[in-house]
Amino acid sequence: MTTPPILQTDQLFERFQALDRFLTQHQPLWHPRPFTHLRLAWEDEHPELSHWLRQRTLEQAESPDDTPEAPAPFPQLAGEAAQLSAVGELPDAGLHPAGHRLDVGVPGRKWQQIEAFSRRLAFSQPARHWLDWCSGKGHLGRRLLQPGQQLTCLEYDAELVGAGKALSEHHQLPATHVHQDVMAADSALHLDGDKSAVALHACGDLHVRLMQLASQQGCRQIAVAPCCYNRIQGKAYQPLSSAARASALALTQGDLGLPLSEAVTSSLRTRRQRDTSMARRLGFDLLQRQQRGIDDYLPTPSLPVSWLAKPFEQYCRDLAELKQVTIQGSPDWAALEAAGQRRLAEVRNLELVRNLFRRPLEMWLVLDRALFLQEQGYAVRVGVFCDYPLTPRNLLLLGERDTAPQRG
Repeated sequence: MTTPPILQTDQLFERFQALDRFLTQHQPLWHPRPFTHLRLAWEDEHPELSHWLRQRTLEQAESPDDTPEAPAPFPQLAGEAAQLSAVGELPDAGLHPAGHRLDVGVPGRKWQQIEAFSRRLAFSQPARHWLDWCSGKGHLGRRLLQPGQQLTCLEYDAELVGAGKALSEHHQLPATHVHQDVMAADSALHLDGDKSAVALHACGDLHVRLMQLASQQGCRQIAVAPCCYNRIQGKAYQPLSSAARASALALTQGDLGLPLSEAVTSSLRTRRQRDTSMARRLGFDLLQRQQRGIDDYLPTPSLPVSWLAKPFEQYCRDLAELKQVTIQGSPDWAALEAAGQRRLAEVRNLELVRNLFRRPLEMWLVLDRALFLQEQGYAVRVGVFCDYPLTPRNLLLLGERDTAPQRG
């Protein structure tokens, strides 16, 4: 099997356009959420696939390799999605050995992500001054820092700023930790042509803000691994590049959550709690439709895990009270609970269709960012920086330009 290439220069626009056509054409398959609909519009168009998915078990839905015999158009869509999402691993740029005990206090998985990210920062010129955006305690910045370089860490949480400052002082490193709201106007003061800005999993608006300010202020180098595309202030996605602005796709905040719906890093206990919670919500959904006489989903808030210890009837009554739903008559609680379990299996299997579009949508969003940086004068590369199980958010944008722009 041929290793896919990393994406750069003219390939960015070409791939974006192909993804845009694919996502626009098949939007009815991925826009509606099976969790909130008793039946999806596309099921009437593809009755064989609908029937096949609905008769499968929850265990079958959780087996990713258990769909080769799925009826059309599932295999064709899966093949096209995989092809459009394929992108190579960025080359290993090499990395100086970590300083003594630099990883102390960093969770193992997080440190592995930092190591993998740091090894991919192959720029034509060595960095002079790293800027760790939304830095937390500054673990990433300290890992990148080499002799002769400076480090500035920007972080909103004052407690993390203090802890990071103490760690940098302990390791005797030339690092400045700044208590800074990166969304505030004065955050631009920390960016200039001397800086190489890095952000590992800064959420939504936070990493977009970095790309906008860094390009305005003339940062030579930018490395961003995006995360949590749905963490935005508005209800609708604001495209960054001219290509995305010209697209017919109008993405909601809910759409932006699609790439984040994997559970590859969850523990078995967490997944079981999630399943129980979802089955109960689906049982309650049937109850509220009956009681209100309205065949629509009623959004419910996140509930403490302790609610799962309640008997199902009490759970529903308490949730109904919370949502101001009056329960009349004598509902068949056992039947509702069982129906919730059956619906969970159906929802999970129907979601397999929607999930085919997770990575293509994420690639569309990342390439929108890449094309934006390209429009700002950066040479841009897009690739993965680690294997998927270490983090599903493994796409990395590298942007570099020769000189800072002239500002009048």
